[in-house]
Amino acid sequence: MTAFAQGTGLIEVRPVGWDDTAAVALRRAMTEEMDARYADVLAVIGLVPSGMNVQPETVAYTGVAYTAEGVAVGHVALRGLGDDVELKRMFVTPSHRGTRVARALLAAAEDAARALGAPRVVLQTGPRQPDAVRMYEREGYTPIPVFAPYDRLPGSLCFEKLL
Repeated sequence: MTAFAQGTGLIEVRPVGWDDTAAVALRRAMTEEMDARYADVLAVIGLVPSGMNVQPETVAYTGVAYTAEGVAVGHVALRGLGDDVELKRMFVTPSHRGTRVARALLAAAEDAARALGAPRVVLQTGPRQPDAVRMYEREGYTPIPVFAPYDRLPGSLCFEKLL
């Protein structure tokens, strides 16, 4: 469990299981938002290419961010990808964007990646998420070539951070 100051309150990122109720609800909200944001792309490519969906057995860490009042407001996960770990399902509820919740989630995920012995964290995002791209760059992530399976997804942007 990691706590971070956020405005006048505290954000606590708790490690949870992949099947945790709050984690599942936050991933569902993210899926709905991304499906709407990228509907035209998904219509062209059809089903999400194999390998983009997270298989629970590959998840090495799942974290949920909670407010001081106990409200779940963010989600992050790591899955194994060779020697590296991949940041997956990073999501902050719209009501808490811009309040440092994403930074708290990212820091907790990076701490978990270090504890797992990973040399770096890699991630994929898209061009319709400019706030996410700016945040990753601000936090030390640098662009890398698009890696599989995202090379089959038009417009993919991939980043790494060496640990």
